[in-house]
Amino acid sequence: MNFSFLSEYGYFYVEGTRITIILTIFTVFFGVIIGIILALMRLSKFSLLKFISVAYIEFIRGTPLLVQVYIVVYGLPQLGIIFPEFPLLSDDFPRFMGAVVALSINSGAYVAEIIRAGIQAVDKGQTEAARSLGMPYWLTMRYVVLPQAFKNILPALGNEFIVVLKESSIVSVIGIGELMFRANTIRGITFLAFGPLVVAALIYFVLTFSLSKLLGVVERRMRAGD
Repeated sequence: MNFSFLSEYGYFYVEGTRITIILTIFTVFFGVIIGIILALMRLSKFSLLKFISVAYIEFIRGTPLLVQVYIVVYGLPQLGIIFPEFPLLSDDFPRFMGAVVALSINSGAYVAEIIRAGIQAVDKGQTEAARSLGMPYWLTMRYVVLPQAFKNILPALGNEFIVVLKESSIVSVIGIGELMFRANTIRGITFLAFGPLVVAALIYFVLTFSLSKLLGVVERRMRAGD
């Protein structure tokens, strides 16, 4: 195994790791927002909202992420939906935004099911007690149900975050310069097939392992108050 390329191309991995982390943070943020909205829609008493949520979740979960990335990045511009350009940030910013949107849309469908299960696991007496005190539905969800649900779903939500970090590598096919794209670039330059991929795999492992340990600490602190 030859790792001599690291001395010359090590900064490729640093830059790729940075973009991967930024991509994951944005995806997790928007994915959670989409997931909460979809979960509340699915639990709504309004049939139309429930239908829209179920249709969205089933369609997204039933189609490959790669296809969704292509539709968002290459299909939406054909319909006149163009992501804004910010040359001061990056010339590839529209594609980066497209990648964030595609990953967030995909993650939101899975997060919605996790949150829905967490909400349904909260004792109905909590909701009834809050409503008896005059709290409206949205305030009950915000201050009573969701905080308890979040504690219950934290392990499953943490697993979804780790999956997002790993699946972000798929946007390398549209030219986003994240970790996998940089590793493939090094492979093309050096004609080394194995070494660059091993380094990328080790970096992914360090990222996911660190995130797993961090989530474990958060989970223990939240359960300490039980």
